[in-house]
Amino acid sequence: MGKNTVQFQPGLSLPAFLERYGSEEQCRAALVQQRWPKGFSCPECGHLGHCRLQGRDVFQCNRCKRQVSPTSGTVFAESKLPLRTWFLAMYLLTQNKNGISALSLRRLLGVSYNTAWLVKHKLMQVMVERDAERPLSGEVQIDDAYWGGERHGGGTGRGSPGKTPFVAAVVSPTTPDFSGSTRCSATSRIRCTAPTTPCYRSTCSAICPSSAIASIGALSWRRWCRACSTRPHAHPRCPIGSQRWMCDVGNQERR
Repeated sequence: MGKNTVQFQPGLSLPAFLERYGSEEQCRAALVQQRWPKGFSCPECGHLGHCRLQGRDVFQCNRCKRQVSPTSGTVFAESKLPLRTWFLAMYLLTQNKNGISALSLRRLLGVSYNTAWLVKHKLMQVMVERDAERPLSGEVQIDDAYWGGERHGGGTGRGSPGKTPFVAAVVSPTTPDFSGSTRCSATSRIRCTAPTTPCYRSTCSAICPSSAIASIGALSWRRWCRACSTRPHAHPRCPIGSQRWMCDVGNQERR
């Protein structure tokens, strides 16, 4: 039996993470490098000349004297928590496919429950905003899926009680610079022929118009493919290998 490519994808181990981001200085250096990869640039006047004030850990522009902290304008701004605590929270939050509860985060970080809850929700909000700014591009696959487990005495499959239908759009693994991005839009029921529904508009807005869209579902999905893409050649069905990738991602989402 072959290994699931989603479950066995490479990741960052805890020892490797602590070696890279185990100290406050390492975390701050990584933050500065991420914000200004080509060197500090004043957000006020754009001047490159600057100095670093001793004791305050801020950059000061040599022209307009604007002072900028590495954490200003980020999710870490005005936080009393060390950066290494924030970095560890990001690592723990993204390592489990089911996420992590605020209670477990409290135990692992050594902070209060209210602090762990706030850190978790701030990071989740940042991830939502980041994904919203990056539409799906390349080869995108669309299909319907259902969220929820089987209820006692109920049926199975589509239409069974306790399941929420939603439309999933997934970037194909054959796309260059593949990142595994996914968009899910819940709906009251799957209606592939209703371009005025909020689910339809939400899914199409999350896909770049120049993307090549394919469907592994019913033939009625072709209307979605034509409406969400400006490319003349929208595939009616995906290759078998791509279908397996879509199913793997769907199974991970349901878990």
